Amino acid sequence: MFASLQSESGRKLMNHFGLDSENLKTIILIEQEKYYIKTTAALKISKELRGTWKLFYVFIIVPPFIRNIFYTILSKYRYRWFGKRNACRVPSQEEKEKFLEQN
Repeated sequence: MFASLQSESGRKLMNHFGLDSENLKTIILIEQEKYYIKTTAALKISKELRGTWKLFYVFIIVPPFIRNIFYTILSKYRYRWFGKRNACRVPSQEEKEKFLEQN
């Protein structure tokens, strides 16, 4: 399931794990009472996806401090490199059911 870091559910989960909800601006994966951030979270998620996304999990062998350098660079320049949409895509009903909070 998904939650925005700014949502009530997201803030509650971050508080539960002692994460700073004001200054943490990254992806977080919570799995079996453990949390993972940045590249570790992204790679663990990629392992569960279909298709070639699974192949990215091989980078888990690279130490996190090295992976996270590239993650930080990508996150800083992603809009410049890949562009930015003017509006968010509206999720389907099936996708909405995967969110902890539904609007």
